[in-house]
Amino acid sequence: MKIISTITILVLFGFAIVKIGFSQNEKKASVSGKSSVDYSQTKEIYFAGGCFWGTEHYFKQIRGVTATEVGYANGKLANPSYEQVSKGNTGFVETVKVNYDPAKVDLKLLIDLYFKTIDPTSLNKQGNDIGTQYRTGIYFTKKEDEKTIRGEIEQLAKNYNSKLVVEIAALRNFYTAENYHQDYLGKNPGGYCHIPADLFEKARQANPPTHYNKVDKKILKKELTPLQYDVTQNNATEKAFDNAYWNEFKEGIYVDITTGEPLFVSTDKFESDCGWPSFSKPINDSLIAEKNDESFGMSRTEVRSKTGDAHLGHVFNDGPSEKGGLRYCINSASLRFVPKDQMKAQGYEKFIPLLQKSDKSK
Repeated sequence: MKIISTITILVLFGFAIVKIGFSQNEKKASVSGKSSVDYSQTKEIYFAGGCFWGTEHYFKQIRGVTATEVGYANGKLANPSYEQVSKGNTGFVETVKVNYDPAKVDLKLLIDLYFKTIDPTSLNKQGNDIGTQYRTGIYFTKKEDEKTIRGEIEQLAKNYNSKLVVEIAALRNFYTAENYHQDYLGKNPGGYCHIPADLFEKARQANPPTHYNKVDKKILKKELTPLQYDVTQNNATEKAFDNAYWNEFKEGIYVDITTGEPLFVSTDKFESDCGWPSFSKPINDSLIAEKNDESFGMSRTEVRSKTGDAHLGHVFNDGPSEKGGLRYCINSASLRFVPKDQMKAQGYEKFIPLLQKSDKSK
């Protein structure tokens, strides 16, 4: 279970202030409170999925979610504190307010993704957290959303043998939780979370953009591993025979690690014994930019992604003649592999026909 320290030491302007627990007098905004975010083009929905630390962090990963806020919903008190809610007798439930752009992500997808983080058949218990404050629920502020929520849950219920106990109700009240709780896992990456870590990555991949744009280097520095950044932005080369995809031959698609744009498919990949992924061609020549590379005393042709301007590798003319004679030697660190069975879910369905060749070569 998540544990809140009874003593939190805050240092402000050189003065040490000892605060016991969370004060009931700490100011908390209600659902109607002011915010610096412009919500004029967004919609809102409220999800309860157990401990709100993990649920908030999960929704933050989804493209189209514009803001999140954790708080206490549908209880019997005014301006409750964490200590009061944690007793389990206030009627409040730990809840995440989700603002989202309906032009980028719809409510049905948010509900589907939410279900991946909960056991919808478990009453008042998620993970190690037990109590009515940890019940599951979806709360709406627009009556028209109720039909969408009930319809989607009715469909999802077909996947379960037991009765679903996810509460569906109008939002009666919502009080923002103490600042300590806001973006807790963003501020404390090793903190308690009942949601498996791999689901955060799946959330990031669940709603890929349909249009691809170059990403600022400052953002890439945070999102990529040091090796991925060094290869794509500094033209580094990873070790041969010691990388993710040199001997990967499952069906699927390879996308630019910096933008998500599809670049290569498995049907054009072959075994070259060079220690790096080798392809006979890109999906389309327009996706690739070629540059003369005279580094290290060699004359080579560098290959970069045209949209992301990421260094991919080099192209040589020693590939299989039956495949056109070219060998695109690409760093695994420049790519992300999407298996065939995940392509539809990740927005790459239109590329599946490219994998239908019966004479797949290695």
